[in-house]
Amino acid sequence: MIGLPRSSYYRESLGEQETPENIELMKLIDIEYTEHPFYGTRQMRNVLRRKGYKINRKRVQRLMRKMGIQSIAPKPNTSKAHPQNKVYPYLLRNFDVTRSNQVWSTNITYIPLSGGSIYHHTASQDDADYAQNALI
Repeated sequence: MIGLPRSSYYRESLGEQETPENIELMKLIDIEYTEHPFYGTRQMRNVLRRKGYKINRKRVQRLMRKMGIQSIAPKPNTSKAHPQNKVYPYLLRNFDVTRSNQVWSTNITYIPLSGGSIYHHTASQDDADYAQNALI
């Protein structure tokens, strides 16, 4: 009547459901990833095998992809600039720092916590005496 095959109507979606074993593995991967975000699929597989789980790299890869996590280790060609990105000049190249309060710097650091995350912002004054001594 509606043009839908009976096999499609009664079929359960297998793609979105995970087995209890996979859910347990995903929890372990999440805990280990929080402690070691630089672990890739191979190292994550080794950690799970040391804990007694029989698991291969492809399964770890699929679960990590489903969880939306990947290693934060540098990927190939990360130092190459994209040709469309603008190159900003270094404004302090020929600038002599001769007195205090002449040059300031800033830093923003992302800090993950168990209940969420915070951003830590630091602004500091670059001291003229320190800058001159550091360049010598």
